[in-house]
Formats: sequence, structure tokens, C-alpha cells
Amino acid sequence: MNVTLQSTRFGEVEIPEEAVIEFPRGLIGLGGTRYTLLAREQDAAFVWLHSLDDPALALPLTNPWAFFPSFEVEIADEDAELIGVKPDDDTSVYVTVRAGEALSDFSANLRAPILVKNGLGHQVINTVPDAPIRAPLFTAEVKEQAEAA
Repeated sequence: MNVTLQSTRFGEVEIPEEAVIEFPRGLIGLGGTRYTLLAREQDAAFVWLHSLDDPALALPLTNPWAFFPSFEVEIADEDAELIGVKPDDDTSVYVTVRAGEALSDFSANLRAPILVKNGLGHQVINTVPDAPIRAPLFTAEVKEQAEAA
């Protein structure tokens, strides 16, 4: 069965029911609990986390390792237990992207990654020391690290 998404950004989109991600605790600073991931292409560097409850709400996300190969996620044991995530689980990890007028203004939030597993999503606080809220995406150093990986 499909779910119909009415998006101000993408128009009407049919989403397979298994592509719906439920965020039981919501997302930091946002309303709604039902989202889906949309990508323009299969291997796109960026995807959209689109609300199924608000047709105008869509956040750009990326796989953090595409830009930061040494990225690590550590969460409190209580959070891991609450959301049911174990170190060896097959969990997808995304970070939100903040766009800017110039590429040099684009950044990723490495402090509050989004974990997705079995149709459930959780935004968590990354306890790795110095995980930045605004890590620049398009710098010479990031480009070199990504190419080396």
C-alpha cells in the first residue's frame, strides 16, 4: 500500500508504506513524527527528510561518512537502550545539512545525527567530544579526506 505525500517542494509523490519513518520522540525543534527520505537519484549525496504531516517541511540530509570519513557516533547507554540500537546493528546514519548562499556556507550537524533502523528514526546527541553543530561541508580539508577514503 502507498502513502500519498503532498509536497510543496516535489508535488504529489507516492511513497511505499515501508518507506515511512516514524520518529516516536520527534525531531529536535520540529513538529510531526512521520517522515520519509526522498532522493533525486539513487546515489545522491543529499536526500530530503520530508514530513508526511507538513507538506512544506523537508530537511536536507547526508551520509556523514561521505564528507567526514573519520566521523564517529557515540550515544549514551540509556539512549541506545531506549531506542534499541546496538553497536553491530545495521542502522543508517544521517546528519542534517544547513545550506547557504555559497558552497562555503554549507555545513552539517555532527552533534545531533539521525539514526534510522526498521522504520524507526531517532535524532540523538552525539557524545563524541567536539562533534560540531556546524561542520563545514565544502572545504579543501573535507574534500581531501573524502577523496582519501
